[in-house]
Amino acid sequence: MKHIILLFLLTALFCTSCKKTYNVPEKAQPLNSEVNIYPDYTNIFIPYNISPLNFAVRHPGEAFIVTLRSQDGATLTTGCDKRGIIQFDINDWHQFLKQHKGQSIETIVYAKRNDKWGSYRPFSIHITEDEIDDYVSYRLIEPGYELYRQIGLYQRNITNFDVQTIYENEPSINENGHCINCHNYQNYNAQRMVFHVREHLAGTVVASDGKIEKVNPKTDSTLSNAVYPAWHPTQKCVVFSSNKTGQIFHIKDKQKIECIDNASDLIFYNIETHEISNIFKTPSTMETFPAWSPKGDRLYYCFADIGVNTDSASYKEVQVRTGKQYENIEYNIMSIPFDTVTHTFGQPELEVDCKSMGLSGTLPRISPDGQYLLFTMGDFGQFHIWHKSSDQYVKNLQTGQCYPLTAANSKNSESFHNWSSNGRWIIFTTRRDDGIFTRLYITYFDKEGKAHKAFMLPQENPLDNIKLFKSYNVPEITKNKMPYKPADFKKVIYKQPLNVKYISKQ
Repeated sequence: MKHIILLFLLTALFCTSCKKTYNVPEKAQPLNSEVNIYPDYTNIFIPYNISPLNFAVRHPGEAFIVTLRSQDGATLTTGCDKRGIIQFDINDWHQFLKQHKGQSIETIVYAKRNDKWGSYRPFSIHITEDEIDDYVSYRLIEPGYELYRQIGLYQRNITNFDVQTIYENEPSINENGHCINCHNYQNYNAQRMVFHVREHLAGTVVASDGKIEKVNPKTDSTLSNAVYPAWHPTQKCVVFSSNKTGQIFHIKDKQKIECIDNASDLIFYNIETHEISNIFKTPSTMETFPAWSPKGDRLYYCFADIGVNTDSASYKEVQVRTGKQYENIEYNIMSIPFDTVTHTFGQPELEVDCKSMGLSGTLPRISPDGQYLLFTMGDFGQFHIWHKSSDQYVKNLQTGQCYPLTAANSKNSESFHNWSSNGRWIIFTTRRDDGIFTRLYITYFDKEGKAHKAFMLPQENPLDNIKLFKSYNVPEITKNKMPYKPADFKKVIYKQPLNVKYISKQ
């Protein structure tokens, strides 16, 4: 035992002694220019528990040194060779951030050229006293639109770089090939999860407190299959939209695809009784993208009147008519009260009249304190992931004021988003980097309702996102780690689904 302890101590001492140290160049000359780094972490607000903001210096040089200096004079310094890949020691990073919560940190990048050191203009990183939840889960998917191939759901620890596979499909076209999408949790809790399996092995997977089952939510009395989910924050029930979705492919337009709904309703599913019912079953209007209030007493959703009676027209006729007018379809944000005892809904109310602004709203999400309605607006439609006009907005539900999150938006599309459990952070997908791949970005949303400059979710190697030819999709924040293994899901997915029972609420 003594030998083991001695060996452990010697190993620890060896690792500590091998840790490379870097000294700030004393005679560095100011370069009088801004530093170009990737990702752009200049002048941002960050949570004190986030993983290191590793970045690549996009300037030529023989060597680089980076120093972070707090307001009380403490420093954190690291460096690299001519490749310019800056990686902070994770333990030193977390210790430095925790010790300087609430401070603005001056950051200076030094570059060595022709054996002489120069320093770029400093930039600031403000360490907030607001933490972010530990985990975010997402889907990785190739950014094509004809066929799916290898798709997976993953959970990333935001405080470090650990990634856990939730489930990956089998990328084949035989009877075991299937797509997975639309994952959602109950109130930031990874123990209660829902997602869909499409094509072969189809069904909706529901995981709740250690039990996993696959159900078939489609009935003769509902429009179609279950699609976009919203798990009630306190009860074992989920509202889904039920959609008949189609795609339009353009020949001349720079945007090659448009995803539209030809019909959509809202349905209510009771997990414990396996009963499903219609909330809306409307022949000429569309309801989609449901989201609950934090108390679960109100349901928010998107609404559009397409002017086509889907009961009297054939589905092919509906497709043609919606396809011809797709640029004129505009969604408003609505809400409807919910009785948590009787599981009944009241009368719909208009929340945001997007149509009167000449825009179309989608993806409502309510802040955990119930004060803000977060959503996106674009020129038309409801699938803004391909719309460059799409920006994030909030409505103050106390004052009624509605405004864009200007500092967090970009010239490209902003789409799926989610609040942290304390309401201070918004994580979202955006195509701002190259217009092709969606990446995960985070913005600080302060107590005054103001968003700040967004930044990319850090990676251990800052160039990993450039080398990853897949898009991040549907970021969902959770407080805890996923307790289920991929094999747990696979065992259920490869079984026949349980059929649900339709009940009428009339």
